[in-house]
Amino acid sequence: MSTFIEKYKGIHPGIIVERLLSKRAISQGPFALSIGEHPQTLNAITKGRRKLNIALALKIEEKLNLEEGSLALLQTYYDIQAEKSKTKQETPNLNILRKVLFWDTDIATIDWQKQSKAVILRIFERGNDSEKEEIKRFYKNDLIKAALESNSRKLYTVHKNKEKA
Repeated sequence: MSTFIEKYKGIHPGIIVERLLSKRAISQGPFALSIGEHPQTLNAITKGRRKLNIALALKIEEKLNLEEGSLALLQTYYDIQAEKSKTKQETPNLNILRKVLFWDTDIATIDWQKQSKAVILRIFERGNDSEKEEIKRFYKNDLIKAALESNSRKLYTVHKNKEKA
């Protein structure tokens, strides 16, 4: 079971059921009736619009000769992933960072992971010591070092080009 679970972990179990039925050339409607379910219910599950409850998962697993509990476990992993994606994105302590540093954007809309390089450069260019310490706490040292080194190479190149002109 572990390879089955690992292979499909995080995918809605209804999509897996739809794929298995398709591979075995089994129509959804007759299959739903054969396990005592309404075809509409099975259709909603296979389209990912409805959760797969344990009772139905057991019926499907038995009919398709799947290991008991595998579809229910996939539903649990799917629910975990869905819940994690809902959780609020982690941010640095915004009480420490002055809003004036981000005068050109709404601080609430910053994607702190995708825009990490810009944030790091902004704080290290214009921030005070406590703001720099907060950014050091929030981001990994490697990420900070890479952002600062990239910027210093860029500045060096611009400076050299100006000297040549």
